[in-house]
Amino acid sequence: MAMSFNSILGLNENALLLRAKRAEILASNIANANTPGFKARDFDFHKALKVATSQQTSGLSRTHQSHFSGVDSNLPVRLQYINPFQAGTGDGNSVDLPSQQVAFAENAMEYQMSLRFLNGKIKGLLSAIKGE
Repeated sequence: MAMSFNSILGLNENALLLRAKRAEILASNIANANTPGFKARDFDFHKALKVATSQQTSGLSRTHQSHFSGVDSNLPVRLQYINPFQAGTGDGNSVDLPSQQVAFAENAMEYQMSLRFLNGKIKGLLSAIKGE
């Protein structure tokens, strides 16, 4: 019986790609915390994963015309500006550094979790192939 990598890996491939993209965006926000006029951005991971998974199962391309420019066209990411929790500093920067650092740490842990889950699936497949 033939198996495809999409059916084996499931949504983990998309989750890893989206987590990596979110890490880039959050790191950019953190790096620009002191840049006057910089506007923090992020995307809804769960919505993007749902779109990527539904497009993958329906055989559609993962690109869409309404995606923002500057974002990897293979990912269903719709960047949005973040409203800061604290009042502005007067320089137009909207980065709330503590919340961005927490979001980055959570995203890193979830990336590691997805990677470990995927690694477990691959090890299980290798055991099955070897007949162990």
